[in-house]
Amino acid sequence: MVMRPFLTRRTFLADLGRGSVALAVLGVAGCAAASTTPRASGADGPSNSAAGTSPSGSGTPIPSAAATTEASGSPSAGGIDWTRVNLGFVSAYILVRGGEAAVVDTGVAGSADDISKALGGIGLDWGAVAHVILTHKHGDHAGSLADVLAGATGATAYAGAEDLEAIGTAAGIGSTRPLQAVADGAMVFGLRIVATPGHTLGHVSVLDEIGGILVAGDALGTVGGVLAGSNPQFTEDAAAAKATIAKLGALRFETLLVGHGDPITSGAAAQVARLAAG
Repeated sequence: MVMRPFLTRRTFLADLGRGSVALAVLGVAGCAAASTTPRASGADGPSNSAAGTSPSGSGTPIPSAAATTEASGSPSAGGIDWTRVNLGFVSAYILVRGGEAAVVDTGVAGSADDISKALGGIGLDWGAVAHVILTHKHGDHAGSLADVLAGATGATAYAGAEDLEAIGTAAGIGSTRPLQAVADGAMVFGLRIVATPGHTLGHVSVLDEIGGILVAGDALGTVGGVLAGSNPQFTEDAAAAKATIAKLGALRFETLLVGHGDPITSGAAAQVARLAAG
């Protein structure tokens, strides 16, 4: 797959209007200030009636509404609380435990301000962010990495080893802020890293084993409320992507947080297992 430079919101939408396909590295694209809306069981996502289509996810349309922040209810004892930063066709997530936060994916270039506003909406700031975890190298998931790290000066950034070089090069991260490679089974912030190759070779997911929450990046997605695997158009290894679905379906979790589409907040692992079997 040919990697393109990180995209700003303006260049992404301009490319889309010309009919070209736009790729980016991490997670969230938005065009207005974030608002915070607590949710008892997760979050409602973008409308399927909006104009435009995600270039690198599960096909979720790009809504024209302002970016929103949607939070879960109280976490299980010892588990994390999560907040979805829904900035259009893709989402980032803020995971919080004991006043400390991890940001999973950072959106296209220009998304850091919206993530900052989302942190403020839950009573935190960049100083609370100790970890930045990238699920993979695509620009819609890692495009604002440099800006996020500029705000979260005390944070360590993590990614799968196979995607590490591409992320660091594209983000211009120097030796003073090296990315840390994480492998299957590694623990970050009390969260288990799960290697989920296929969409990219270095794709990883993040599992809160206590609270039963899986952040799956682009290994899984939802389209109109229907669970799907990695978008074939942007999948590096189809066989590995299929094996990843089976691997995730064998894990124990109730809530699934995806890069593209709405979260599934109940019975998620069973749904993934059924997708693998089908």
